[in-house]
Amino acid sequence: MSQNIETRAFEVISGADGPAETLNEPAQKAEAANGLRHAVSLGMTKVADGLIDPKLVLSWLLTSLGAPAVYAGALVPIREAGALLPQILLAGWVQGMARRKWAWVAGSAGQGICAGLIVLAALTLEGAAAGLAICAALAVLALFRAICSVSYKDILGKTIGQSRRGSVTGLAGSLSSVGVLVFAGLLIAGVLEERGAVIAAIALAACLWGVAALVFSSIKEQPSEGASGVAATFSVLKDNPDLWRFIIVRGLLTATALAPPYFVIIGGGEDGGTLGGLGALLLASALASLLSSYVWGRLSDHSSRLVLMLTGVAGAVAMVLAVALAQLGLAQTVWAMPSALFVLMIAYHGVRQGRSTYLVDMAPDDQRAAYSAVSNTVIGVLLLVAGVAGGGAALFGPQVVLVLFAVMAVAAAVVAIGLPEAQDA
Repeated sequence: MSQNIETRAFEVISGADGPAETLNEPAQKAEAANGLRHAVSLGMTKVADGLIDPKLVLSWLLTSLGAPAVYAGALVPIREAGALLPQILLAGWVQGMARRKWAWVAGSAGQGICAGLIVLAALTLEGAAAGLAICAALAVLALFRAICSVSYKDILGKTIGQSRRGSVTGLAGSLSSVGVLVFAGLLIAGVLEERGAVIAAIALAACLWGVAALVFSSIKEQPSEGASGVAATFSVLKDNPDLWRFIIVRGLLTATALAPPYFVIIGGGEDGGTLGGLGALLLASALASLLSSYVWGRLSDHSSRLVLMLTGVAGAVAMVLAVALAQLGLAQTVWAMPSALFVLMIAYHGVRQGRSTYLVDMAPDDQRAAYSAVSNTVIGVLLLVAGVAGGGAALFGPQVVLVLFAVMAVAAAVVAIGLPEAQDA
């Protein structure tokens, strides 16, 4: 009976109307149950990500602990670069595992432990000591995050059939946004002004990562035949123009991830203004995720290439809209920047769904971890370069930065036209 319920639920979520041709028979039988476990565990980790967001939560926490500003400024680079750059070194280890789910389980559990260490540091330290301890814990958390990232696409490809993967991950994004919305609302309302409440939220994130690891461990994954621990290398880029084009598109679309802080500045300055500070950024992101992640996921199952094109255009429109509102003197009105930011975050969540689904579907079965690792390593470097470029352009004002990022987003849409349809492979 429970199996029939799981099957019906999975069919509703994914639109599946029969066995997945890209899976072997044992994987086909376990697909429905696995799909629901993917959605639940991934959803919990996404809520945890929102509760420990370095741009908002950890920055606020370090400020309240009296840590020097240099530590707060290091949080986002530590998390983003730390989660991307090590993947090329980890891919060989993951590919050497017969069942790669245990890598993801270890990564999720490790993030939970590191979040617990951040809580411990916040309760026992202050000033520079707290800043150093929290940044160190975040660096280790980023490494565990890299383990999850480099293994997940391979696990998804082995356990969920093509044309259904975007729906599963999209559902996780939409469901998790509800929890983040509640948290963002409490932040903006001023309910969570006390340090203890924020520390409790981080402790909840630690628990969610732990529970997610337990749920994910129950996924039925068929062992990979001939698994070997050959390290991923940049050789996968050789004579592989499609992967090169995908990486270029994804690199240009990093503009949608780097642009949000400049919306905050235009909307009223770093102290909040009409956006209510970075709490409104989190609210806009969560609301956009709630409304769009599942839709983007379903569309990605039909054409992730089209999603990458649409998100480039949508992101550029949002950035140009923000600049236009600023030029018209409307940027600090109560509706202006939140509206533009909402459109941008819809594009951003589409980028995340489209790029993930495209890579899983385009990569050969035995090279998913390598493709993911090489792609993410290159993107990690590009993020640093784009961040530096954005910082340099910021000397001329946030509007100049957004124009630069809008050009990047349009270029991504144009380059994506030349991508093959991964869902036709």
